Amino acid sequence: MKLKYLSAALITGLTLAASAQTKKSVTAPAATSIPRPKLVVGIVVDQMRWDYLYRFYDRYQNNGLKRMLNDGFTCDNTNLDYIPTVTAAGHTCIYTGSVPSIHGMAGNDFIIQATGKTMYCTEDTTVKTVGSTSRAGEMSPRNLLTSTVTDELRLATNFRSKVIGIALKDRGGILPAGHTANAAYWFDDATGNWITSTYYMNDLPAWVKKFNDEKLADKYLKQDWNTLYPINTYQQSTEDNSPKYEGKFPGMDAPTMPVKTSQMMSKGYGLIRSTPYGNSITLDMAKAAIENEHLGKNTVTDFLAVSLSSTDYVGHQFGVNAVETEDTYLRLDRDLGSFFTYLDNTVGKGNYTVFLTADHGAAHNPTFLTDHGVPAGVWPTTAIQKELNSILAKKYGIDNLVLSLMNYQVNLNNRVIADKKISEYAIKQDCIQFLQKQDGVEYVVDNQNAQAANVPEALKLRIINGYNAEHSGAIEIILKPGWFDGHGTTGTTHGTWNPYDTHIPLVFMGWGIPHGHTNASIHMTDIAPTIAALLHIQTPNGNIGLPILEIVK
Repeated sequence: MKLKYLSAALITGLTLAASAQTKKSVTAPAATSIPRPKLVVGIVVDQMRWDYLYRFYDRYQNNGLKRMLNDGFTCDNTNLDYIPTVTAAGHTCIYTGSVPSIHGMAGNDFIIQATGKTMYCTEDTTVKTVGSTSRAGEMSPRNLLTSTVTDELRLATNFRSKVIGIALKDRGGILPAGHTANAAYWFDDATGNWITSTYYMNDLPAWVKKFNDEKLADKYLKQDWNTLYPINTYQQSTEDNSPKYEGKFPGMDAPTMPVKTSQMMSKGYGLIRSTPYGNSITLDMAKAAIENEHLGKNTVTDFLAVSLSSTDYVGHQFGVNAVETEDTYLRLDRDLGSFFTYLDNTVGKGNYTVFLTADHGAAHNPTFLTDHGVPAGVWPTTAIQKELNSILAKKYGIDNLVLSLMNYQVNLNNRVIADKKISEYAIKQDCIQFLQKQDGVEYVVDNQNAQAANVPEALKLRIINGYNAEHSGAIEIILKPGWFDGHGTTGTTHGTWNPYDTHIPLVFMGWGIPHGHTNASIHMTDIAPTIAALLHIQTPNGNIGLPILEIVK
């Protein structure tokens, strides 16, 4: 009996305790807010190949790229899933989680298929330049067809979050900042000033005017461009670093270091774009924006989108294997270290999230490759188009049925074809038959029937993702590896499906980011949804990517 009563007492006591605990849990106060970083900083290094993270690693400083790699999370197998691989498409993909077929940025320039008019990606003649009398400010994000993660942050906070885009290139500042940004700023070659457009404001803020008054472009260019270290210690300072692979500055006898920028300033401020100082002045502007716009001091998360464009200009001019390119990345690393330290001291270490990636990579110079026994070549686009139009004119009696081979695509003169009631299908078949016989061509695909094309699935996906019916040509031209559009005999370019153009760095660091590394397949479209997941906001409205689970788990 005693055991029976004891059991009952225990049961009663446990029940009461459980009930009390349940009531306590129910009445406990809920978290007052969702934890978020004070500031997100997106850094896009224009034309940064993935292997640059490691090629120059031994000489990177501890507080720059090494800090990101050693403290942050690295995604070493991140790739683009569309063609053409160019600046506008890349920046847009990063911030929209989408692809050209949806977001509309089918190239830096593209042809409006209905009219035949060539359109620059951020061109907008309805707005005016702010901060200069030049026309460099007649730009806006109106050609962008989807929202960005920066737009979604503004929408989620009822526009209380501040979003600012900064880049030497207008498209590098405008497209990441999205439609609803507080501001985007870019560099004006005519004045050396940072400018914007009336899309954002009617007058520059006082702090931007003050920053422009410092004339930093003059100060940097007067320093000349010397190597950080003795030139004979550079990886690229070998017999392969031949001037015949590199483009020289106007007025210089050869593309060699040092570069006397102080003696070339009469050529205009655009000179700074092709030196490491273009990245330096961009990060100077970024620091000024953080300080004067009080980014990271808000009651909600702010977003600063920075694109570092000089790496692209230097890469185009000098190529992958050049002392100038190596020195540009060593200097960029130092500038990034200074920038991260600035963020630590202003926003607070652990209070901001930063990611670094690229819009595309770059090929080796084709002459460099062939000199070393690797198949490569330059495709003579202008000559090919001329010959193709001549053949079509003989058959159909009409000149210029092909408007352009821009973006590795055949852009047809659709208005004339419609007016003359010529069979578009027949013209496309004629073009395909001709192009398939040209040197350097691997595949030629009718974009509207890409799904049925006899090409590898990986290429098929890139063609479909890159084809926007309103902005893309009718036929896709896939060149052989090592071949690219007629850029010239020196330097290099990008734009193709190959790993040298599509394999990009992706590193996250700071608030909410675990230390780690993955070789899993990551897509460029996964960046925006990963940031959205960290911020607990909706993904952009054209997003097709997925959050990177190792980061957001």
